[in-house]
Amino acid sequence: MRILVTGGSGFAGSFLVDDLVAAGHEVAVLARAGSASRVRDGVEVVVGDLLEREGLIAAVAAFEPALIYHLAGWASVGGSWREPALPLAVNAGGTANLLDAAVAGGKPRVVVVTSAEIYGVLGYEDLPITEERTPAPNHPYGISKWAAAQLVPLYAQRDNLPVIEARPFNHIGPRQSLGFVVADFASQLAAIKLGQKEPQMLVGNLDAQRDFTDVRDMVRAYQLLGEKGEIGERYLICSGAPVAISNILNTLIDLSGINVEVAYDPQRMRPSDTPCVYGSYAKLRRATGWEPEIHLRQSLSDALDYWVERLGDGGGEG
Repeated sequence: MRILVTGGSGFAGSFLVDDLVAAGHEVAVLARAGSASRVRDGVEVVVGDLLEREGLIAAVAAFEPALIYHLAGWASVGGSWREPALPLAVNAGGTANLLDAAVAGGKPRVVVVTSAEIYGVLGYEDLPITEERTPAPNHPYGISKWAAAQLVPLYAQRDNLPVIEARPFNHIGPRQSLGFVVADFASQLAAIKLGQKEPQMLVGNLDAQRDFTDVRDMVRAYQLLGEKGEIGERYLICSGAPVAISNILNTLIDLSGINVEVAYDPQRMRPSDTPCVYGSYAKLRRATGWEPEIHLRQSLSDALDYWVERLGDGGGEG
């Protein structure tokens, strides 16, 4: 099958591309001009920009995919406050442009990946989150993803486009960049283990509880939705259980086998509007049979190994 992946050089996207290539599909990655070097060897590059509608339409038409996975977009919650117009343009406008390109390019199946960050402030009585929960995003990133999510049923109904929404919670594992809690902890521990840093970790609020899924389980869910998802529908992808950030840290320290001092940094001690978040994957399981398979400890072990190897090779933390 001819499959186009946007965001194919990113964290989840790179694992998705690996899986699709291993399964024998003809895979192309959408990339802006000049960024093709980040795409893995053996994968075709389709040059296009989510913000350039006409060029995107031409690029999709030229490749003629039977399936599109749309993972590209602005990914920083904090950064969305600094430049609020940009995530709205990329995540909402870019998704609209891609769906227009799909309509014009033969109406392939499309899986649009949004985010569970759209739900905003929640109380314990709101948990677990299901697809029936009405989003109430409280930052520009969440608003941009909620706008993208609303395009899915719109294009399904108006244009008969076979489009499905995948709504992931936190996903973790090797290859994740800094700026996310597991990567930040694992990179610090790797640097300490390699003698590149003093054995002290600066941390913020460890009380919050979040729902973590291994990135490899996550992209397996994307693939199953590409095969079996119902057109116009949305599906939560999550572990179904909350995990305290303190548990993440303690497990990583245990896996590292080193003694460290954990120090609380007042500048990192931001109170959480939502102390606990987790979802239900019951709808996804009913539709596809998916369940998470990779245990949290294995995910954390693989993330730590990744950072030890990366820093040991002189790759740095950037």
